Order: sequence, then C-alpha cells, then structure tokens
Amino acid sequence: MSATMQPFALEPGAVELPPLDHLSGAQKAAIVLLKLGRDRAAQIMRLLGERDVTRVTAEIVQAQSIKREDAEASLIEFAMMAKATDHLASGGVDRARDFLEASLGAERAGEILAGLREVMAKAPFEFLRRTDPRQVLNFLAGEHPQTVALVLAHLPPDQASIVLGGLEEKMQRDVSIRIARLEQISTEVIQQLESVLERRFGMSGAPQKAQKVDRADGVQTLIDILNRADRATERAIFEGLEQHESELVDTIRARMFVFEDIVTLDDRAIQLILRQVESRELATALKGVKGAVRDKIKRNMSERAAINLEEEISMLGSVKLSTVEEAQGTIVRTIRALEESGQIVVSRGSDEYVE
Repeated sequence: MSATMQPFALEPGAVELPPLDHLSGAQKAAIVLLKLGRDRAAQIMRLLGERDVTRVTAEIVQAQSIKREDAEASLIEFAMMAKATDHLASGGVDRARDFLEASLGAERAGEILAGLREVMAKAPFEFLRRTDPRQVLNFLAGEHPQTVALVLAHLPPDQASIVLGGLEEKMQRDVSIRIARLEQISTEVIQQLESVLERRFGMSGAPQKAQKVDRADGVQTLIDILNRADRATERAIFEGLEQHESELVDTIRARMFVFEDIVTLDDRAIQLILRQVESRELATALKGVKGAVRDKIKRNMSERAAINLEEEISMLGSVKLSTVEEAQGTIVRTIRALEESGQIVVSRGSDEYVE
C-alpha cells in the first residue's frame, strides 16, 4: 500500500456492523480494492500471487452492486474506516480489466480475463448455495414438488440431502421421483425460475449468465443426494417409493450401495472394511439386521473375534433405531470411500466384467 496513504482508525463509539460470514475473503478484498480506486488497487494487486489475483479479479468482475453494510464491514475488517457514502464504485469487466492492465500489463490482463469465463457464469441457484440448508428448507416449504426437485438437483448433494431429509414424507417421495425423472432442462427455464425465487427470497442484483449444468441423469443425481443423506431419510424414501415406483426403486438399488448389500461383497473387501470399523460401531450396526449380514461378517473374522462380536451385540441391550441407522450409515460411507479410492470393488446390478 502506498506510503502516502493516510491510515484509517476506528472511530470511538462506532456502531457494531453485521458479521461477514456470507462473504469470502476474495469478495471482501474486491470490495476494498474497488473503494480504493484504480491506482492504489493496482499497487496492491502487484503484491499478490497470480492465484489470488485471479480470485479477486473474478469477484471484481461479478461485483455489479455492493451492499453498503458489506462495504463498511469489509473496510473495518481490513482495519480501515471509510465514511458512509450513498454509493460505492461498481465493478464489472471493464473495471477489472482496468485494474489488471495497470498492475500486470494489457497482455496478461487479457489472459486472466479469458480464463475467467467460467467464473463469470454463475452456477444455478447460487444465492441458495450460500444459504444454510435449514433456511433453504423453510424457503422451499410451500413450493410445488417439481420446483423443489429442480432446485435440489442443482444444489451440492450435501446441502440437498439435508433439505430433502427435512421435508415431510409424502413431499420427500414426490420430490425424489421428480429428481429421478428430470431430463435436460434448458438454461432459460432455470434462469426464469431462479429469477422468481430470488425475488421471493429478497435478493436483487444485475442478471448474470447461468452455467449450463448437465442433469440428464436424474437417477444418478438422486443417488448422489441419497448417498449423503442420513440412514433414516434413505429408508423413508425407499419405503415411500416402493409403494408407488417399484421399478424406480430397483433401478436406484442397482446403482446404489446400502448396508444390507454387504452380503454381495467378496471376503477380501469385508476384511478390509473390518480393519477400519470400530467393534462397538459394528455391533451397533448389526443390531436387528438379517442373519445373512451377520453371517457374512462373522465368516471373515477369527472364531474368537466372532464370539466377542456376538457378546458385544448382546450387551448393548435395546438400542434406538436412529442409533443403529447412524452406525450403519457410517459403515456404508466407509465402504463408499474404499470404493472411490479403488481399494475394493462394489458390484452393481448392471456391471459387466471381461477377463
């Protein structure tokens, strides 16, 4: 920062500003640079690494409008105080190019901006991706199942699984069916729906070009969500689907591993899994399951270990179903992680092998 620039200090009695949890470091840095202006911003950007320059530039490009409270809080966080103004200089491609050319030269500025094309296009329903899943659940509570399905299909699976798990059972089933049946949706349809939901959510801002996201495989999208859902949600959805969409359930099960599918694993895989699972968790997971699952596990243990396992299951006494399902979910996640790392092979109904 320029040595001639006067330092800012917090004024006594300054009001406490709202937290900045909703802004990333790059977003806050972009706000500060926009407030400082071209020359000072260029001096700072010369000191940044190329990765940071790219990230901050991406935020400047997308900073079509900035809330006054965000600007003030960002400046305070950088240990500066700016008097409140009615307007903060806006960003945009031209402003970002101006900063980059001043700090890196025209050629490098063009290269960085060219590489930001994907960043400039926001992901569908970006305003919900930054929102707590419980708030998203409340926001979507009164929407049609098709709308909820379309939104969840474009959210990260971890977030979508929490929202899906919070819906009442009939809604869970209806939304799950619609996610599985989703075909390619045009960018225009997504943009129209997003615009309507943003207004309801109280969001505003300049429209941005949305990325085209491939959701042609609705079944896989639903599987990705269910893989991250808790065991109770997974079971409730399967039970609801079995009554109305038995063929769909068969398709999902053929492509998704559930706890009872342990019986389909080979002995080597079982032994590898057992080395990564705590004995108490295994005992809890096996509480009340079919004998075939227990037998498969015990056959891959020493005789003494199998006896100890049975004793530990008996000593547990009555266990809440939710506790059993949580333990089963933990083991399934271990299995999926081993599969993803290539350490074990999980057979699917449609898998074919060649020698």
